[in-house]
Amino acid sequence: MYFKRYIEKEIAEALDTSGVVVVAGPKYCGKTTTAKLFSKSEFVLDTKDKIRYAQTNSSAVFEGETPRLIDEWQNYPDLWNYAKTIVDERETHFGQFIFTGSSTPADMNLIYHNGAGRIYTIKMYPLSLSESLESKMIVSLKRLFSGVDKIAHLNDGYRLEDTAFYICRGGWPTSITDDRNRALKITSNYCSTLFDFENCKNGKYRNKKQDILKMILKSYARNISTEARRTVMINDVNEHEDRKLDPDTFDSYVEALKDLYIINDLEAWNPNFRSKTAIISTPTRHFIDTSIAANILNISPNDLMQDFNTFGLFFEDFVIKELRIYASVLGGEIRHYRDNNGLECDAVIHLKNGEYALIEVKLGGDILIEEGIKNLSNLENKLKDSNKKLPKFKAIITAHGHADTIDGVFIIPINFLTL
Repeated sequence: MYFKRYIEKEIAEALDTSGVVVVAGPKYCGKTTTAKLFSKSEFVLDTKDKIRYAQTNSSAVFEGETPRLIDEWQNYPDLWNYAKTIVDERETHFGQFIFTGSSTPADMNLIYHNGAGRIYTIKMYPLSLSESLESKMIVSLKRLFSGVDKIAHLNDGYRLEDTAFYICRGGWPTSITDDRNRALKITSNYCSTLFDFENCKNGKYRNKKQDILKMILKSYARNISTEARRTVMINDVNEHEDRKLDPDTFDSYVEALKDLYIINDLEAWNPNFRSKTAIISTPTRHFIDTSIAANILNISPNDLMQDFNTFGLFFEDFVIKELRIYASVLGGEIRHYRDNNGLECDAVIHLKNGEYALIEVKLGGDILIEEGIKNLSNLENKLKDSNKKLPKFKAIITAHGHADTIDGVFIIPINFLTL
């Protein structure tokens, strides 16, 4: 079964304005399947023979009806350089090629230009609950930005255990099945292949050792949804592992994990207050899909139900992934906010037209919801005192419970959310 993806709209628009559209994202998130909806011919660099063919006859790779799909292009990065030249030489500049890949090239020195004006990159995520048809799709993010005064809906039949399952299963298309035990096993099998690099030199991505990649990934998972500094994470690795890391090694491995589309930090939002408030600029540590963090630490849905502190941090990561998918289609981006006075906001959705929304993430329950409302109100008052533009709306996303409106704040269970 093919699940319709929100990214399809972005791909269609990009093909109308760019010569090459790059669809980038983690392995098995559905890039190739979605790209094939738009392509009329294809060349796949999935074997050593095909890579050698591309190396010896590069121009032939681009011969075929357009848009032509070049799958796993990063296995021969020089194709990026050829693509720009070919697009410039053709009478029709737009909609020529679609590149798909599950990593940036192992050797970025082989990329001789940034592709500005010719090559447009779109990041693809695993499925959102809305795309996998597991959201009731009652509360639209787009409609909230258009102006909604109140929401109130029951959420019968949905349990906190359901959210725990979705976190551990993730949004991998092949794991969307009615058999939950099988779904979790499929995700586990996927995560076990994260560092299998068949067409890389010595089977290693940028000569990175699998054990060190896993060490750092475990530290990311232990610090998920926090603003853990580099020194804290290095100390965490050194405390939990026999091998000791130095800062340069740590940085190089983190960069590799980002280029493999596994970790996905959330940068800070700075509204430039007139006061002397110091904005904490450390990024929040996040994953491209929360199931990777759960699997690297062997965390099950039942484990989350037994540890609500961990559940809350993993749920925040899960919500950020969902919001990133929806915000991207709206032409927006997600940031987080925290200042030196302890005032924070888990997610700020900022659109290109200047409108923005303040979002808190809570597991649910009256006490946590009241805490979230207070945080959002304090931040809005601070913005008002500094004569800043006020948010279009404020919301708390919960892991279960009903939808409601309290003191002007929308309470939205995660299984209600949609684009």
